[in-house]
Amino acid sequence: MGRTGAVGGGLGLAGLLVVLLLNVLGGGGGGINLDPGTGGLGGMPAAERDPNAPDPDAALVDFVGFVLEDVQQSWEQAFQQAGRRYERTTLVLFERGTTTGCGSATSSVGPFYCPADRKVYLDLSFFQDLSRELGAPGDFAQAYVIAHEVGHHVQQLLGTSDRVRAAQQRRPDDANELSVALELQADCLAGVWGHSAYTDQLLEQGDLEEGIGAASAVGDDRLQQQSGGRVDQETWTHGSSKQRVSWFRKGFDTGDPEECDTF
Repeated sequence: MGRTGAVGGGLGLAGLLVVLLLNVLGGGGGGINLDPGTGGLGGMPAAERDPNAPDPDAALVDFVGFVLEDVQQSWEQAFQQAGRRYERTTLVLFERGTTTGCGSATSSVGPFYCPADRKVYLDLSFFQDLSRELGAPGDFAQAYVIAHEVGHHVQQLLGTSDRVRAAQQRRPDDANELSVALELQADCLAGVWGHSAYTDQLLEQGDLEEGIGAASAVGDDRLQQQSGGRVDQETWTHGSSKQRVSWFRKGFDTGDPEECDTF
């Protein structure tokens, strides 16, 4: 997924994109929806677009579809091996704001998963922020974000999210600590998919470093420092940069979801 030579002589992103994209756009559930409530992407209502003009977001939408399909295929295989059935999530692309099963949301919240409707929500502009503002460029950095959110869907399917929410209600003083554990587990699950992508020879030189860079960039301590505030561990909800990198690497190195016990 990087821009240098492929590891192990694999086809890399370009060679597999067409095949997997056909599955995403033409297959059975769990693909990408363009949020109709925002008039599509690109800042202009779809009805006013010149149909002959190139879509500046088309390549990025294709990439998101490629990653989403591969992540979900890997979890389908993992669930099947465990004697369970994986139910696919849908990724909704929106611009500026959207309405979800969890209520209204704006782009300022970043990518998120809504357990009420079991969908992932993403404004593509976040990838620009990830690169320019947070210093984590690269296509595998973007892939890490998608895999992390699908990780939350896996947690929902397994009942982990519901158990955490119930524990937070019983023990409100531990709510942030439990939230951190849930987020770090999603990082580890993203790493498990990364291991699968490496095994399938989808990764290229520099991809792992891009994923690590993204995990580090969204650590609570680093975000607090960038915002000019003091680092306050008691307010963390996602974990420190070191914690996020550590759990992503554990998932990547082992490829085993059972190693992702952050609780």
